[in-house]
Amino acid sequence: MKKILGLDLGTKTLGIAISDSLGIAAHGLENFAFEFGNYKKAREHVLEIVERENIEEIALGLPLHMSGEMSQRAESAIRFKDDLLKENPNLKIAMIDERMTTIIANRRLLEADLSRNKRKQVIDEMSAVVILESYMATRKEK
Repeated sequence: MKKILGLDLGTKTLGIAISDSLGIAAHGLENFAFEFGNYKKAREHVLEIVERENIEEIALGLPLHMSGEMSQRAESAIRFKDDLLKENPNLKIAMIDERMTTIIANRRLLEADLSRNKRKQVIDEMSAVVILESYMATRKEK
């Protein structure tokens, strides 16, 4: 089995998580910063990781409204997925509902007793871990 990437796409940051090669455990890889709305830079960075780590699967967070309706950010995430697939059509990209991931990630960071400043620096990365864990759990169920 190959490693899987988890992504939490924001407007200025991209939280990135990666699984182990067995697809059992996920850990944060980095919190990648880019200029506001410069999704091309974020996409290029993801494609570098895909190449370096031999990634075939990605779990990408889909930020829906709490009602379940599409948001502007959700539409950006779908465009990001489509652009990644144009660059690498062999990727399998699953869109994962991320409505509760920031809350779960923040709770974990609070339990780890991280300062507010440190939590702010790693929240997107930890959200990517939660997105990836959610995806891996659904894969195991199938």
